[in-house]
Amino acid sequence: MALRKKLKKTTKATTSRHLISDKLPKSPISEQYRTIRTNIQFSAVDQELRSIMITSTGPAEGKSTTASNLAVVNAQQGKKVLFIDADMRKPTAHYTFQQDNFRGLTTVLTRQTFLSETIQPTRIDNLDILTSGPIPPNPAELLSSRAMDDLLAAAYQSYDLVVIDTPPVLAVTDAQILANQCDGTVLVVASGSTDQESAVKAKDLLESAKAKLLGVVLNMKKKSDNSYYYYYGGK
Repeated sequence: MALRKKLKKTTKATTSRHLISDKLPKSPISEQYRTIRTNIQFSAVDQELRSIMITSTGPAEGKSTTASNLAVVNAQQGKKVLFIDADMRKPTAHYTFQQDNFRGLTTVLTRQTFLSETIQPTRIDNLDILTSGPIPPNPAELLSSRAMDDLLAAAYQSYDLVVIDTPPVLAVTDAQILANQCDGTVLVVASGSTDQESAVKAKDLLESAKAKLLGVVLNMKKKSDNSYYYYYGGK
Protein backbone atom coordinates (compact mmCIF):
# COMPACT_ATOMS: atom_id res chain seq x y z
CA MET A 1 0.00 0.00 0.00
CA ALA A 2 2.91 2.34 0.68
CA LEU A 3 4.05 2.06 -2.93
CA ARG A 4 0.61 2.97 -4.25
CA LYS A 5 0.48 6.07 -2.05
CA LYS A 6 3.93 7.09 -3.19
CA LEU A 7 2.97 6.73 -6.85
CA LYS A 8 -0.17 8.80 -6.41
CA LYS A 9 1.77 11.56 -4.67
CA THR A 10 4.45 11.56 -7.36
CA THR A 11 2.00 11.79 -10.24
CA LYS A 12 -0.78 13.95 -8.83
CA ALA A 13 0.37 17.12 -10.56
CA THR A 14 0.66 15.69 -14.05
CA THR A 15 -1.66 14.05 -16.55
CA SER A 16 1.18 11.82 -17.77
CA ARG A 17 0.67 9.73 -14.64
CA HIS A 18 0.69 6.41 -16.48
CA LEU A 19 4.25 6.82 -17.76
CA ILE A 20 5.94 5.25 -14.77
CA SER A 21 8.72 3.94 -17.02
CA ASP A 22 9.64 7.57 -17.68
CA LYS A 23 8.87 9.07 -14.26
CA LEU A 24 10.32 6.25 -12.14
CA PRO A 25 12.67 4.29 -14.44
CA LYS A 26 14.28 2.40 -11.53
CA SER A 27 11.01 1.20 -10.02
CA PRO A 28 10.08 -2.52 -10.00
CA ILE A 29 7.15 -1.83 -12.33
CA SER A 30 9.41 -0.11 -14.87
CA GLU A 31 11.71 -3.10 -14.72
CA GLN A 32 8.76 -5.34 -15.55
CA TYR A 33 8.02 -3.25 -18.64
CA ARG A 34 11.63 -3.74 -19.72
CA THR A 35 11.19 -7.47 -19.12
CA ILE A 36 8.11 -7.44 -21.37
CA ARG A 37 10.14 -5.59 -24.01
CA THR A 38 12.92 -8.18 -23.83
CA ASN A 39 10.53 -11.14 -24.00
CA ILE A 40 8.79 -9.65 -27.02
CA GLN A 41 12.15 -9.37 -28.74
CA PHE A 42 12.99 -12.99 -27.91
CA SER A 43 9.58 -14.16 -29.12
CA ALA A 44 10.38 -12.99 -32.64
CA VAL A 45 14.01 -13.97 -33.16
CA ASP A 46 13.33 -15.04 -36.75
CA GLN A 47 11.31 -11.97 -37.67
CA GLU A 48 11.87 -8.26 -37.17
CA LEU A 49 8.92 -6.74 -35.36
CA ARG A 50 8.12 -3.38 -36.89
CA SER A 51 4.63 -3.03 -35.40
CA ILE A 52 3.06 -4.27 -32.17
CA MET A 53 -0.63 -4.01 -31.37
CA ILE A 54 -1.75 -3.85 -27.73
CA THR A 55 -5.32 -4.82 -26.84
CA SER A 56 -7.34 -6.32 -23.98
CA THR A 57 -10.39 -8.47 -23.49
CA GLY A 58 -12.51 -5.64 -22.04
CA PRO A 59 -12.27 -2.09 -20.68
CA ALA A 60 -10.26 -0.98 -17.62
CA GLU A 61 -7.69 -3.79 -17.88
CA GLY A 62 -4.70 -1.51 -18.42
CA LYS A 63 -4.03 -1.89 -22.15
CA SER A 64 -3.39 1.83 -22.77
CA THR A 65 -1.05 2.06 -19.79
CA THR A 66 0.80 -1.02 -21.02
CA ALA A 67 0.99 0.26 -24.59
CA SER A 68 2.33 3.70 -23.66
CA ASN A 69 4.93 2.33 -21.27
CA LEU A 70 6.08 -0.25 -23.80
CA ALA A 71 6.56 2.58 -26.28
CA VAL A 72 8.62 4.46 -23.70
CA VAL A 73 10.94 1.57 -22.79
CA ASN A 74 11.59 0.80 -26.46
CA ALA A 75 12.44 4.44 -27.08
CA GLN A 76 14.76 4.37 -24.06
CA GLN A 77 16.57 1.50 -25.74
CA GLY A 78 17.41 3.80 -28.64
CA LYS A 79 14.73 2.75 -31.11
CA LYS A 80 12.85 5.38 -33.05
CA VAL A 81 9.27 4.70 -31.92
CA LEU A 82 5.87 5.91 -33.11
CA PHE A 83 2.96 5.44 -30.72
CA ILE A 84 -0.45 5.40 -32.43
CA ASP A 85 -3.67 5.79 -30.47
CA ALA A 86 -6.03 3.69 -32.59
CA ASP A 87 -8.67 3.55 -29.86
CA MET A 88 -10.81 6.10 -31.66
CA ARG A 89 -13.81 5.33 -29.46
CA LYS A 90 -12.19 6.15 -26.11
CA PRO A 91 -8.79 7.76 -26.78
CA THR A 92 -6.43 8.52 -23.90
CA ALA A 93 -2.95 8.99 -25.37
CA HIS A 94 -3.29 12.76 -25.76
CA TYR A 95 -3.90 12.99 -22.01
CA THR A 96 -1.08 10.62 -21.14
CA PHE A 97 1.47 12.41 -23.32
CA GLN A 98 -0.02 15.89 -22.74
CA GLN A 99 -0.67 16.64 -26.42
CA ASP A 100 -3.52 18.29 -28.28
CA ASN A 101 -5.95 16.11 -30.21
CA PHE A 102 -7.35 18.42 -32.85
CA ARG A 103 -5.67 16.36 -35.54
CA GLY A 104 -4.61 12.74 -35.44
CA LEU A 105 -5.23 9.28 -36.86
CA THR A 106 -8.73 10.11 -38.07
CA THR A 107 -7.64 13.18 -40.03
CA VAL A 108 -4.81 11.21 -41.66
CA LEU A 109 -7.08 8.31 -42.60
CA THR A 110 -9.67 10.67 -44.07
CA ARG A 111 -6.92 12.43 -46.06
CA GLN A 112 -7.49 15.75 -44.30
CA THR A 113 -3.89 15.93 -43.10
CA PHE A 114 -0.59 14.27 -43.98
CA LEU A 115 1.03 11.84 -41.54
CA SER A 116 4.27 13.81 -41.39
CA GLU A 117 2.49 17.00 -40.29
CA THR A 118 0.15 15.27 -37.85
CA ILE A 119 2.69 13.29 -35.81
CA GLN A 120 3.71 15.10 -32.63
CA PRO A 121 7.03 14.78 -30.79
CA THR A 122 6.99 13.95 -27.10
CA ARG A 123 9.43 15.11 -24.46
CA ILE A 124 10.82 11.56 -24.43
CA ASP A 125 13.79 11.08 -26.76
CA ASN A 126 13.08 8.89 -29.81
CA LEU A 127 9.32 8.77 -29.15
CA ASP A 128 6.69 10.45 -31.33
CA ILE A 129 2.92 10.12 -31.06
CA LEU A 130 -0.04 10.07 -33.41
CA THR A 131 -3.10 10.84 -31.31
CA SER A 132 -6.54 9.54 -32.26
CA GLY A 133 -7.85 12.82 -33.62
CA PRO A 134 -11.57 13.70 -33.50
CA ILE A 135 -13.80 10.72 -32.73
CA PRO A 136 -15.32 9.49 -36.03
CA PRO A 137 -18.68 7.77 -36.61
CA ASN A 138 -17.01 4.83 -38.39
CA PRO A 139 -13.76 3.74 -36.66
CA ALA A 140 -13.82 0.17 -37.99
CA GLU A 141 -14.22 1.30 -41.60
CA LEU A 142 -11.32 3.72 -41.25
CA LEU A 143 -9.02 1.07 -39.78
CA SER A 144 -9.83 -1.36 -42.59
CA SER A 145 -9.26 1.22 -45.31
CA ARG A 146 -6.40 1.43 -47.79
CA ALA A 147 -5.40 4.63 -46.03
CA MET A 148 -4.41 2.59 -42.93
CA ASP A 149 -2.16 0.38 -45.05
CA ASP A 150 -0.57 3.49 -46.53
CA LEU A 151 -0.10 5.00 -43.08
CA LEU A 152 1.76 1.97 -41.75
CA ALA A 153 3.92 1.77 -44.85
CA ALA A 154 4.88 5.41 -44.42
CA ALA A 155 5.57 4.94 -40.70
CA TYR A 156 7.93 2.04 -41.39
CA GLN A 157 10.08 4.34 -43.50
CA SER A 158 10.78 6.66 -40.56
CA TYR A 159 10.47 4.50 -37.44
CA ASP A 160 12.04 1.31 -36.09
CA LEU A 161 8.89 0.35 -34.19
CA VAL A 162 5.21 1.29 -34.29
CA VAL A 163 3.21 0.60 -31.10
CA ILE A 164 -0.58 0.69 -31.58
CA ASP A 165 -3.17 0.97 -28.82
CA THR A 166 -6.52 -0.51 -29.92
CA PRO A 167 -9.96 -0.96 -28.30
CA PRO A 168 -10.76 -4.15 -26.35
CA VAL A 169 -11.29 -7.25 -28.47
CA LEU A 170 -14.64 -8.27 -27.02
CA ALA A 171 -16.14 -4.78 -27.21
CA VAL A 172 -15.74 -3.93 -30.91
CA THR A 173 -14.10 -5.35 -34.05
CA ASP A 174 -11.34 -2.73 -34.37
CA ALA A 175 -8.58 -4.85 -32.85
CA GLN A 176 -9.42 -7.81 -35.08
CA ILE A 177 -9.25 -5.57 -38.12
CA LEU A 178 -5.76 -4.35 -37.23
CA ALA A 179 -4.48 -7.70 -35.98
CA ASN A 180 -3.34 -9.09 -39.32
CA GLN A 181 -1.79 -5.76 -40.31
CA CYS A 182 0.63 -5.80 -37.37
CA ASP A 183 3.70 -7.99 -36.89
CA GLY A 184 2.65 -8.97 -33.38
CA THR A 185 -0.14 -8.63 -30.83
CA VAL A 186 -0.02 -8.48 -27.04
CA LEU A 187 -3.18 -9.19 -25.05
CA VAL A 188 -3.63 -7.51 -21.65
CA VAL A 189 -5.75 -9.17 -18.96
CA ALA A 190 -6.46 -7.99 -15.41
CA SER A 191 -5.87 -10.22 -12.43
CA GLY A 192 -9.01 -10.70 -10.42
CA SER A 193 -11.38 -9.19 -12.99
CA THR A 194 -10.80 -10.86 -16.37
CA ASP A 195 -12.51 -14.23 -16.31
CA GLN A 196 -10.98 -17.21 -18.08
CA GLU A 197 -13.82 -17.57 -20.57
CA SER A 198 -13.40 -13.97 -21.75
CA ALA A 199 -9.63 -14.34 -22.08
CA VAL A 200 -9.99 -17.52 -24.15
CA LYS A 201 -12.65 -15.93 -26.35
CA ALA A 202 -10.43 -12.90 -26.96
CA LYS A 203 -7.52 -15.15 -27.86
CA ASP A 204 -9.69 -17.15 -30.27
CA LEU A 205 -10.99 -13.99 -31.96
CA LEU A 206 -7.46 -12.66 -32.45
CA GLU A 207 -6.23 -15.95 -33.87
CA SER A 208 -9.22 -16.18 -36.21
CA ALA A 209 -8.22 -12.73 -37.46
CA LYS A 210 -4.74 -14.17 -38.19
CA ALA A 211 -3.05 -12.21 -35.43
CA LYS A 212 0.42 -13.26 -34.35
CA LEU A 213 -0.20 -13.41 -30.61
CA LEU A 214 3.14 -12.81 -28.90
CA GLY A 215 1.89 -13.29 -25.37
CA VAL A 216 -0.26 -12.03 -22.52
CA VAL A 217 0.40 -9.32 -19.95
CA LEU A 218 -1.14 -10.10 -16.57
CA ASN A 219 -1.95 -6.72 -15.09
CA MET A 220 -2.93 -5.62 -11.56
CA LYS A 221 -1.49 -8.72 -9.93
CA LYS A 222 -1.08 -8.09 -6.21
CA LYS A 223 2.16 -9.23 -4.65
CA SER A 224 2.66 -10.13 -1.01
CA ASP A 225 4.06 -6.67 -0.27
CA ASN A 226 0.94 -5.05 -1.78
CA SER A 227 2.79 -3.52 -4.72
CA TYR A 228 1.79 -4.21 -8.31
CA TYR A 229 3.65 -5.65 -11.22
CA TYR A 230 3.26 -6.79 -14.79
CA TYR A 231 4.14 -10.29 -15.92
CA TYR A 232 4.66 -11.40 -19.47
CA GLY A 233 4.00 -14.98 -20.50
CA GLY A 234 3.68 -16.99 -23.65
CA LYS A 235 0.45 -18.22 -25.17
